[in-house]
Amino acid sequence: MGAFGWPHLLIILAVVLLLFGAAKLPALAKSVGQSARVFKGEMKAMKDDDKAATPAETAAGTAESTAADTATKSGGTADPQP
Repeated sequence: MGAFGWPHLLIILAVVLLLFGAAKLPALAKSVGQSARVFKGEMKAMKDDDKAATPAETAAGTAESTAADTATKSGGTADPQP
């Protein structure tokens, strides 16, 4: 892969130009750009969701495990029946 350089890139560009034609290349580039933008936004939203959910899940998980440990030690069940 070390021999991959400018001449190879020019050949690939020429092949793409022949396959898609000059008129379709701007639309293709726009489509790729929009897809990348949507992907980036979704990844940011997932990271924000993870950051927001982590403290709540940690607190809930700790409370549930504490209740289960207490119930197990006292011989009861973790879920009290009403």
